[in-house]
Amino acid sequence: MAILDLIEYPNEASGDLVHRVPEHGSGEFRLGSQLVVRESQRAVFFRDGKALDVFGPGRHTISTNNIPLLTGLLGLPFGGDSPFRAEVYFVSMREHLDMKWGSQQPLVYRDSELGMVRLRAFGTYSMKVSDPQVFVNEVVGTRGSYRTSNIEDYLRSIILNEFNDMLGDVQTSILDIQRMTGELADASRAALSADFNRIGLELVTFQINAITPPEEVQKRIDERSGMGAIGDMGAYTQYRTAQAIGDAARAEGGGGDATSTGVGLGAGLGIGQAMAGAIGSAYQQGQEGQQQAQPATRQCPSCTATISANAKFCPECGTNLAGKSCPQCKAVNPPGAKFCSNCGTGLE
Repeated sequence: MAILDLIEYPNEASGDLVHRVPEHGSGEFRLGSQLVVRESQRAVFFRDGKALDVFGPGRHTISTNNIPLLTGLLGLPFGGDSPFRAEVYFVSMREHLDMKWGSQQPLVYRDSELGMVRLRAFGTYSMKVSDPQVFVNEVVGTRGSYRTSNIEDYLRSIILNEFNDMLGDVQTSILDIQRMTGELADASRAALSADFNRIGLELVTFQINAITPPEEVQKRIDERSGMGAIGDMGAYTQYRTAQAIGDAARAEGGGGDATSTGVGLGAGLGIGQAMAGAIGSAYQQGQEGQQQAQPATRQCPSCTATISANAKFCPECGTNLAGKSCPQCKAVNPPGAKFCSNCGTGLE
């Protein structure tokens, strides 16, 4: 294997987090080799499986002055010209944008208006490496290259875990939760910072794009908003009837024969009549329901005051409205009766 006198990684791809030189096995270096690190990189130098130093941007000469720990590891018998085996991990320090997160399975949410609702949430975030040595030791290990695609599933899992806890503390309806996405995003970012820092990463931004209910719940919400937009049902029925007649008239002007024109006009009128009949029937049923719901009344036989039909005593004069029980045959007689209508016994 050739001795590496120049160590660099200039062709960093968009999703690269870490790239090792050499990518497979270890390389042959010697004192005096040049290490070139770009502005967006940091280089972690390893010898015998141990991280010796982290280099920032610039050109560095590998020597015992730059890496003092090499002195005890090499034991140079040939005046510093003999090669030794080592690896250099180039770590990308730039911010990785448009990382995506989302719930594959619905999240159960206790809605203040709709009850138990299943929700899906998704959004984006950006992150970057904050501690190159910790990230290489804790996450990358001995792999020759490491990309954002290798860690995004793990990051998505810890994001959803924290987001579930955060969403459970929100006691409101999904109709109002959209105005709280900014606060939820800030709170989630703060809660996730420790999880990212533990493996040498920094969560820079966190966004919630949407929190949505299932399709069937969305349809019910659309129906509810549609009814609110209609307003006056009578005016809406008249508009739809006129629209149907206008469509039939345009069909006549378009050159249709008399039969088809008559059918179209009749269909338009039929639609209008059917809708009007349906609305009228619904209105009549509503009126009958209101009338049935109203409590019945009667007059007090003593003071003729109007009282509830279910009242047992008159609230005006105190008359017992439940009737008089005959002491002889126990028959119930109307209030005010002087003799039993069954056996003639006096009731006074």
